[in-house]
Amino acid sequence: MKMLLAGGGTGGHLFPAVAIAQQLLRTDPDAETLFVGTERGIEARVLPQLGLALKTIDIAGFVGRSLAAKLALAPKLLRSLRQSLKIIDQFRPDVVVGVGGYASGPVLLAAKRRGCPILIHEQNAAPGLTNRLLGRLAGRICLTFDESAAFFRGNTVLTGNPVRSTMADCPPLPESPPTLLVFGGSRGARAINQAMVGALPHLESWRGRLKIIHQTGDEDLETVQGAYREAGWKDAEIRAFIDDMADVYARSQLVVCRAGATTIAELTACGRPAVLIPYPHAAGDHQNANARSLAKKGAALLLPQTQLDGKRLATLVADLLDDRRRLLEMAGAARSLGRPEAAELILDQCRAMARKG
Repeated sequence: MKMLLAGGGTGGHLFPAVAIAQQLLRTDPDAETLFVGTERGIEARVLPQLGLALKTIDIAGFVGRSLAAKLALAPKLLRSLRQSLKIIDQFRPDVVVGVGGYASGPVLLAAKRRGCPILIHEQNAAPGLTNRLLGRLAGRICLTFDESAAFFRGNTVLTGNPVRSTMADCPPLPESPPTLLVFGGSRGARAINQAMVGALPHLESWRGRLKIIHQTGDEDLETVQGAYREAGWKDAEIRAFIDDMADVYARSQLVVCRAGATTIAELTACGRPAVLIPYPHAAGDHQNANARSLAKKGAALLLPQTQLDGKRLATLVADLLDDRRRLLEMAGAARSLGRPEAAELILDQCRAMARKG
């Protein structure tokens, strides 16, 4: 099967597509995959490292722009459609998978024009604009949360959100040393970075006992590194980006993070308790919906960004790390929500669509 995967821009859109592609290549040695994204998205850096083929188109997002700015993007949209048609004509995919992000729009429109079977994967409880608009073009829409079915007109199937294969081997919650993983998505989150720095004085009794792994994003790396040094946390691991997320999940007992769909899928696949701080400006407030879904099942605590400060964050972290029994209960609840078979379920749908043509 030849599969074209369209979308990206952020890790939340890209990594589920990577999981689908890797599962296909692992189970079918004759399969071929091709990603279509942009030069500015995370895909341009990550996919070459993974040995996965990528073609780029020239497109930018429409959401949040003024009417004049949207009209100015019209020539770019037409150019990206022509680019997408050329890519499809050259690759001749058996199925086209849209994973969200503005790069998926022109590709799915081009696929529809060429009569290619289209499948959309929706990662969030509240679907993004691209998937909502283009859902009517798809022969099948695979969902992570059953709540999102209400946004589409039939043709939906609940599959879960695929995670990279390395997540499947995550061990049970480690006993020691206590390790806290902090990150704000593939680009980092300044609000979380600032709150964690503010939490350090309130976690003074844990210094020397607690290991902190903190992904900051590129922009805040030096500032956060300096703050940890000044607070005396010289053994903390502060990185701009973490390539091997499976490794740091395996080492952690508690996670402080955003509530993007891929992060939720990874937490549940690995069975890790979390303090979720949803990004308040996410499209359709989908991160808040994701976080509520986990919190109501006892797998995480929800901390709105409007209530976030160093002292409150430190209190939540310390209370949880002091209560091993509660951490284990949250870990069990998280793992019970995982869908390790998600990638294969989506591939089953792709194969069925490819056979029908």
